[in-house]
Amino acid sequence: MSLGEGPLLFLGCGKMGGAILSGLLARGVSPDRIHIIEPNKEAVSDFISHGVRHYLSGNELPPDFRASLVLLAVKPQVMEEALPAVAPLAASGTLYVSVAAGKTLSWFAERLGQGTPVVRAMPNTPAAVGRGMTVLCPGPGVTPDQRSLAGELLSAVGEIAWVEEEALIDPVTALSGGGPAYVFLMIECLAKAGEEAGLPRELARRLARVTVSGAGELVHQSSEEPEVLRQNVTSPGGTTLEALKILMAPDGLQPLMTKAIAAATRRSRELAS
Repeated sequence: MSLGEGPLLFLGCGKMGGAILSGLLARGVSPDRIHIIEPNKEAVSDFISHGVRHYLSGNELPPDFRASLVLLAVKPQVMEEALPAVAPLAASGTLYVSVAAGKTLSWFAERLGQGTPVVRAMPNTPAAVGRGMTVLCPGPGVTPDQRSLAGELLSAVGEIAWVEEEALIDPVTALSGGGPAYVFLMIECLAKAGEEAGLPRELARRLARVTVSGAGELVHQSSEEPEVLRQNVTSPGGTTLEALKILMAPDGLQPLMTKAIAAATRRSRELAS
């Protein structure tokens, strides 16, 4: 992975920033190209030991510092306070990539200047194991080369997709941003149902966890659609079919999931307003 030339600056390096940085290093990006602004030095000590350059605040950046890309990875609630540390870089044409939920392209334009190249990205937590899904939306000042640069950055932690309409980031947030939590809840529910059917607690939890992770890997590796994979498991007149009659009923899983995604989409729009 080349990620072009020039320094890469991380504003914040918590769980998501750290996952992306780990992905870059694993793919061969030179540590001396990477700079981190992170007040919690202990949290990034492993990266520092590998040669990544660290600053406690933006005030410590060299006066002539320039970056080809700034990853905005602080929490949304502190973005207002943290952004001025890297705002001066906008004058040199630096690309900004934000993974902060709820912060819109227009929000950044107001603070960095109209025409400043900004890409809004929504990753999810499986990025921590290199199996994330990130959807990106480019602002009006983003060039094709900068678009490629942002795509390379997030490809370090999984798959990427692009949308041209920023409003789609809200359902993306609801589906893939929150999606891991819904799957984890399914594991909890499967385990509890197994217990209530008579299985020992630890066995039920293990069966649920391994079954869901295995099914996910099967979907990942298979060229078949999920509907086909489901049908392959479902024998006519068998036990799985009896369960699916309940889950696929008019008041079953689909309307419940549709309602849940709609609620999360609505909340995402509220946070961005």
